[in-house]
Amino acid sequence: MSPDIDPVLIVGAGPAGLTAAALLADLGVPSILLERWEGIYPQPRAVHLDDEVYRIIARLGLAPGFAEISRPALGLRLVTSALRVIAEFPRDPGMGPNGFPAASMFDQPRLEELLRTAVARRADLITFRSGVEVCGIGQSDTGVTVSATDLDTGERITFRGSYLLGCDGAGSITRSAISAEWRDLGFSQRWLVIDVETSADLRQWDGVAQVCDTHRAATYMRVGETRYRWEFQLLDHETAEDYAHIDTVVPLLRPWLEGVDAPDLRLVRSTEYTFRARVAQRWRDRRVFLLGDAAHLTPPFIGQGMGAGLRDAANLSWKLADVLRGGAPSSTLESYERERIPHCTDLIHLAMVTGAAMTGGGRGGDVLRRTVAPVLAGVPGLAARLTDSTTPALRPSCYVRRGVVGSGIPRWVPVPSAARLAGQLAPNAVVAADGRRLDDSTAGFRIIAVDTPTPEQEFEIRRRGGTSVVVALDSPLEQWLHAHHARAAVVRPDATVMAAGRSVAEVYTLLPGLAAGSDAR
Repeated sequence: MSPDIDPVLIVGAGPAGLTAAALLADLGVPSILLERWEGIYPQPRAVHLDDEVYRIIARLGLAPGFAEISRPALGLRLVTSALRVIAEFPRDPGMGPNGFPAASMFDQPRLEELLRTAVARRADLITFRSGVEVCGIGQSDTGVTVSATDLDTGERITFRGSYLLGCDGAGSITRSAISAEWRDLGFSQRWLVIDVETSADLRQWDGVAQVCDTHRAATYMRVGETRYRWEFQLLDHETAEDYAHIDTVVPLLRPWLEGVDAPDLRLVRSTEYTFRARVAQRWRDRRVFLLGDAAHLTPPFIGQGMGAGLRDAANLSWKLADVLRGGAPSSTLESYERERIPHCTDLIHLAMVTGAAMTGGGRGGDVLRRTVAPVLAGVPGLAARLTDSTTPALRPSCYVRRGVVGSGIPRWVPVPSAARLAGQLAPNAVVAADGRRLDDSTAGFRIIAVDTPTPEQEFEIRRRGGTSVVVALDSPLEQWLHAHHARAAVVRPDATVMAAGRSVAEVYTLLPGLAAGSDAR
């Protein structure tokens, strides 16, 4: 444990909490990770993440391990209740601009095992306490205090730290402690989630199949070599108890089970979920922050629920490190809510619209989908856009400077696309002969430029804790800059573009001083 920095307290050791602890450790920030349960929750929950979230996992050194436990998804099919294909929107399972498949299917307990391994490797900076139930949270101008109970001994324990991250799920005690009310976005549906293991060959497509049937909408996914998931919208008179055994589940699955009988299947779980769309009205109260399901709940139609929590961790960790180690003012932490709340809300709205487009509208909606969807699938550019994993750009903040457009340009002139790069992820392109990508090559803030900085500019970049990456002509990064009429971009530690312009001179002085990660291990 670092003697000169008070630890960050993290409540909840799910994916968001584990990721936050590991990212902070890599920036030299100690943490105390508190978890009520002794082991990993064994039941499968999240099954999908995109290539943007894959990049976060890769930053922890887990890309090879995750590749072993995941499988690329081939895209989306819209099908009828009889599984007749209405339209297909394929995805290339190869490496995209982020360096990984656009969509990957996995089993959440196995991902959490990987994340716990990452935490264990950083035990010099992470204190992991399981079997601890948090009872109260307090804060002052100088720190936070957590009151907890050891569930084995009944002993009351007090933990103190600099900040607190509430990663403790939908029933978050952290959210209650800061009186953050839910903002309900008006979505609530009851669904039956079924996970099945089988070595039988179901002879199904290795993508996601969405049953577009307003009587009973459903989703099919192959999660692993022998793991499959189905989700069915429950009818008003139904509950999960009606489908508690494999014999009662099989009739629902029958369209996918040609030649496969109940004895060939093992029911892993059959449970009811109420899919909701909610966002906490605030994600921060002074030294306390909300992450993951404590801050937001999203319907599953675009597979962004768990990934949103990892995005929260990636967004906040380096900013906390800048404050705790780099001397950045605490006011910069306001950018967490400014950036993450709109981004997350946009994705939740997209999930709601996607769900309605695929399953809503009654019989008229079914007819419309069967008519329009094949047309959309036949338009190459549009079909590619519908399966594009790129999420919206972050909104402006002190770390997203969209107004950099060059000197002397009148306000009435349209903003060049260089400025619109701000808030987007920089491509994780290969930047070295040995195959290293941008995320592997440097840490902290970077200036990515076509032109070599002058000695004076290079001195100032390094003085501020940044590094410069000069890209070769016709390289992927040069082509990316050129496509946006830019020759230089400031890229943050989380790979988000802070600002872009037509020269190094336009952007290099935007680098914050003593950027996090400049001397991280």
